[in-house]
Amino acid sequence: MSEKIVLSALPKTWILDLDGTLVKHNGYKLDSRDTLLPGAKEFLASLRPEDMVVLITSRTEAYRDRTERFLREQGVRYDALVFGAPYGERILVNDRKPSGLATAIAVNTERDRFMEAAFEVDEGL
Repeated sequence: MSEKIVLSALPKTWILDLDGTLVKHNGYKLDSRDTLLPGAKEFLASLRPEDMVVLITSRTEAYRDRTERFLREQGVRYDALVFGAPYGERILVNDRKPSGLATAIAVNTERDRFMEAAFEVDEGL
């Protein structure tokens, strides 16, 4: 069963891990190629043009060209791609709007399974 997360109609910044979240974990090392997880490409394609997409990975810069080529060939849209992130937790800290709107949301997924969370926009937020 998927979790439903209600979002505002404001433009968003999506910060997504790459390995194990959008592509098969370490597939680029173990299988010598990347593989998008089922649902990842469709999700990214569904994001609004005014949204920003930031991908983050622990991969080293040595894999940048290969990774960017794969994402380009797959038609994966992103605005920034950060390499060399530590293996530990990714912590997002943001302020709450005066209206009370929480501006930091986190979703943890099972490795190599695209997220089951469903996002719904509430035009009133």
